[in-house]
This record gives sequence, structure tokens and C-alpha cells, in this order.
Amino acid sequence: MGDKPIWEQIGSSFIQHYYQLFDNDRTQLGAIYIDASCLTWEGQQFQGKAAIVEKLSSLPFQKIQHSITAQDHQPTPDSCIISMVVGQLKLL
Repeated sequence: MGDKPIWEQIGSSFIQHYYQLFDNDRTQLGAIYIDASCLTWEGQQFQGKAAIVEKLSSLPFQKIQHSITAQDHQPTPDSCIISMVVGQLKLL
């Protein structure tokens, strides 16, 4: 992993952490979001940490497993990282 650009290392680490939380305890995702965060889920929009965590926690499945098949991370001019993730979901 050390030979990859820093934005790929950060992006990959974030994706691994995010989906581990999502798969095991979605209520813990609140640590990742801030009050200015936005989420669109199947056309519904949610803004703020509390609204996002409430939505993710209320999804109709208890256990899910993400299987990431591809991910791509790009730096932005304002020192952020955009990540694209492709994979499969498995309800347990």
C-alpha cells in the first residue's frame, strides 16, 4: 500500500472503515458525518448527522455484508478526496 499515492491510501482506508461500521453497527456512522453532511438514499434527501444516522439505522435489514469489487480515489483541487466504490450487497 505504501507505493500508492497518499489519496488512494486515505480513500481505501476510509472505505474499509466506513463499510465495516455500516456492516456491523450503523449507529456508529455518526462519528463520520457532520451537521453539514448530506445523504441521498433512493431519491430521499437527508441533511445533518442525526438525520443521516436515523435513516441508516432504520433500514429494513439488520445485517448486511458489502463486497467491494473496485474502488477509485481522486484528489480534488481543494485537498479533498472523491471516492467511487463498486460492489455487491449481501443480506445476512
